[in-house]
Amino acid sequence: MSSLDKMLKILDLFDEGQMSIQLDHAVQATGASRATAYRYIQSLCGCGLLAPAVGGSYVLGPRVIELDRLVRRADPLLTGASSLIRDVSARLAINIMLCSYYGDKVMCADLVWPDRSIPEIYERGRPMPMFRGAMAKTILAHLTPYQLRNMMLWHGDKIREAGLGDTWDQFRSRMARLRKDGYCVTRAEVVPGLVGIGAPVFDADDRILGSVVFAVSETRFDASLTQGFVTEIVDLASRITRAIAGSAAGSGTGSKRTPRPRKIRAGSDAGFDVTSTG
Repeated sequence: MSSLDKMLKILDLFDEGQMSIQLDHAVQATGASRATAYRYIQSLCGCGLLAPAVGGSYVLGPRVIELDRLVRRADPLLTGASSLIRDVSARLAINIMLCSYYGDKVMCADLVWPDRSIPEIYERGRPMPMFRGAMAKTILAHLTPYQLRNMMLWHGDKIREAGLGDTWDQFRSRMARLRKDGYCVTRAEVVPGLVGIGAPVFDADDRILGSVVFAVSETRFDASLTQGFVTEIVDLASRITRAIAGSAAGSGTGSKRTPRPRKIRAGSDAGFDVTSTG
């Protein structure tokens, strides 16, 4: 790794189980000398990404808050989806999550949670498993073959544990099937008693950007309603994708074409009411 890679690796130390770090943590993470690791920390403090705390520890700094504000205002996924997911959530009285990803992590970028019978266990910025749940599998299925191959190489055990295939060929086949379907339905894979119905969201150049997911309790979900939920989530994802493409075209960036709506598998549900509690 370059010196810059090593310095940025210090930020990877932070998670819900470790809110602050010490110099020794940075030394271990970077493999650098104490003097060099200290310089890395001071550079991160200087630009506001870290801040000194009590007892020689360091926490995330105020620049992170500033960047989060800019993300909320400029991120194409958030700006394209915010009003749409709130409109659909209000109409269907359903919980909706907007999900993003980087590397091998998927996380909630935004959510609307009107159904309080389901505990609000998700929150913006919380990382979730990459190989379980509709939010993750929907994104995973639309990664490039190169990205999927690397996933299999680096996370083969987790892929097998999630039932996504014991070999590369099996894994690739499962992802191809999900990609062809254009949606994903999972039951209690991340949270007991919760059904996820997800569809992919793409950028202006038809690259996977994230996913949008209905979070429905198993008591509300019924197999006879599946097609209604699927049609709604695929339509919502398509509208978000078109909004992102339209914004990119208006700003002079990205593709000028309008993304084609993704097809879903056969099954008509015109006029189907997914607000039914079954």
